[in-house]
Amino acid sequence: MFRFADPNYLYLLLFIPLLLALYIYSNKQRKERIKRYGDLDLLQELMPNVSPHRMHLKFWLVLSALFLMVLILARPQFGTSTQKVKTKGIEIVMALDVSNSMMATDIVPSRLEKAKNTIAKLVDGFENDKVGLVVFAGDAFTQLPITSDFISAKMFLENISTSLIRKQGTALGKALQVAMRSFTGREKVQRAIVLITDGENHESGALAAAKEAAERGIRVYVIGVGSSKGSPIPITEGGTDYMKDKDGNVVITQLNEGMCQELAKEGKGSYIRLDNTNRAQQFLEKELSKLSKSDNETVVYASYNEQFIFITWMVLLLLIIDTLLLERSNPLFKNLKIFQ
Repeated sequence: MFRFADPNYLYLLLFIPLLLALYIYSNKQRKERIKRYGDLDLLQELMPNVSPHRMHLKFWLVLSALFLMVLILARPQFGTSTQKVKTKGIEIVMALDVSNSMMATDIVPSRLEKAKNTIAKLVDGFENDKVGLVVFAGDAFTQLPITSDFISAKMFLENISTSLIRKQGTALGKALQVAMRSFTGREKVQRAIVLITDGENHESGALAAAKEAAERGIRVYVIGVGSSKGSPIPITEGGTDYMKDKDGNVVITQLNEGMCQELAKEGKGSYIRLDNTNRAQQFLEKELSKLSKSDNETVVYASYNEQFIFITWMVLLLLIIDTLLLERSNPLFKNLKIFQ
């Protein structure tokens, strides 16, 4: 792909037609002045060493050189190059609960929005690490493969909602399994899963999955979202209507702190409850900083190589020719008709 890095300089090309018009006008005026002294053909015979062809050629050489110099100022670029950069970091997969219970408002503005806000702030603190996103409810899938592109990670995070997964529930075991498969295959890199949930597990296998992660060298950190007191689940944006069971009773969702603590214990990680402060974020930042950083090799795409060198040589060549081309006949080029 081709582009100009500083295209504003291309406006200078507007002077090229102006210079051409000025040259044509001055050349016409010169002929008018010569006519005052006699016939043009006769005068030409009296000045055999003067050739209008050389004069025109010198003008076009200079004009072409000016044109190319404007292109140099605009910095023409073409193609792409890549390089590999080694940095030190860890790999982290955020597994976020998007079940309906995460819409409860016992955490302001809601459990889900507070969790997303916390993840965003954690990502802001990452430097040379890699992050991935997994969402789960009654099922689980990878929302964003592990990457060092934190801007994309935050964009994907903004679009997460409870409508992403139709199957309701809280399949913690599936979430951990998908998270474990989301890491790269690189060896000797520290890995961590950050599981953010209210802990209302509706399926078995969660503790076994956390233990398996620990055996693979993956730490499982759990952030419990909600309160032990519980909260109804709003089904309208204003929160005036709430989810009810088959008997018409309002469903109250509570943080299952015991399950969250067990998961963290089996996963050789830590547990922290997310509340309306930043305490959970600060705690997790401190815990993740304890993990040893290993070399990460990242391919960096350096788009567009500079192409002005070739044009510079062309300008230099044109100016050299203009210098050698004299107003009178040059004996060096007596055998070249183009310079006569």
